[in-house]
Amino acid sequence: MNKNMKYAGTDKMSDLICENYNLLLVMSRFGLSLGFGDKTVEQVCEQQGVHTGTFLAVVNFMDDECCVADDFRKELSIEALMDYLKRAHTYFLDFKLQAIRNKLVQAFECPEGEMAALVLKFYDAYVGEVEVHMGYENQVVFQYVERLLHGEMPQEYNIGVFSKRHNQIETKLTEFKNILVKYNPVKANSNLLNDVLFDIYACEKDLSSHCRVEDYMFVPLIMELEKKIQENARG
Repeated sequence: MNKNMKYAGTDKMSDLICENYNLLLVMSRFGLSLGFGDKTVEQVCEQQGVHTGTFLAVVNFMDDECCVADDFRKELSIEALMDYLKRAHTYFLDFKLQAIRNKLVQAFECPEGEMAALVLKFYDAYVGEVEVHMGYENQVVFQYVERLLHGEMPQEYNIGVFSKRHNQIETKLTEFKNILVKYNPVKANSNLLNDVLFDIYACEKDLSSHCRVEDYMFVPLIMELEKKIQENARG
């Protein structure tokens, strides 16, 4: 691995979390569970069946979020990275976005009021966009990659199509956040509304990081796989 990478396989997993608690989300999306004592990153990954190189590449990228060096991609497993992205989709769609909506309803003292109804309508429309976006990735992009991994080279699609249409889904969440800040409903619990705003800020950052992993780690890796299959086909 790149010597300039902040985290290494010999580091204690607990030290990573203590230094950057946001990495808890990365851990859960790799299927890693807590309770690892003083074990190293490498030990925890091996014991829990997680590809160590991919985990380290992602946590280092999430910590720095700059360009992805070639050394990163050499350590990546496409299967492990794709599983990580699928778990992230499940987190957003089945847990986080619904949890934010539940808090919104609780914050409005009159959820049936006009302003509250408009806010919830805007939010539900946003969630619908996220569902379409991530549904496309789950049903089209990931299935395409599965075919590549089996040595097929579908002619009707390539990862460049995904890259060109990969809109940043966190943009509308930013708009929604600004609506709550600028047009705070009068009949709302301020503490609960502030709490949900903290969640929205965190979710906005999380979605942005998720998209960057797709753009700067996943897409280049699939482009390399496409190139390799094409070269093998030409002999």
